Amino acid sequence: MMISTKGRYALRFLVDVAEHQGDGYVPLKDVAARQDISEKYLEIVVKELVKGGLLDALRGKGGGYRLCRPPEALGIKSVIELMEGSLAPVACLEHAREVCPRRGDCRTLPLWQGLDKVISQYLEQYTLADLLRETD
Repeated sequence: MMISTKGRYALRFLVDVAEHQGDGYVPLKDVAARQDISEKYLEIVVKELVKGGLLDALRGKGGGYRLCRPPEALGIKSVIELMEGSLAPVACLEHAREVCPRRGDCRTLPLWQGLDKVISQYLEQYTLADLLRETD
């Protein structure tokens, strides 16, 4: 599993907005400058974050973006899944998939299920607030 730039930039954008939204809505161009990310690419990322219900948007003078909920209530796993889709390490563990015909005989399935569980549990333990507290 590799997290794309879209997933990584989404987290960076959310952290930046959380840090600066005390002044009201945070303009995309300000985040792009601070994070050294293309405004055009950030527009694509932010559109998905708004559509996914993580950000509010306000157009016009004084406009920009702000979080829809407090950083403590915004789980990192949900952000990554929104941007990346399934985090399952193999296709047969994706939720929308039909049951694999080899499931009953697959000697590797426990390995993939364990990896899936580890990834899920690791990401579930973090919120946006945790990333705001990180200093290293």
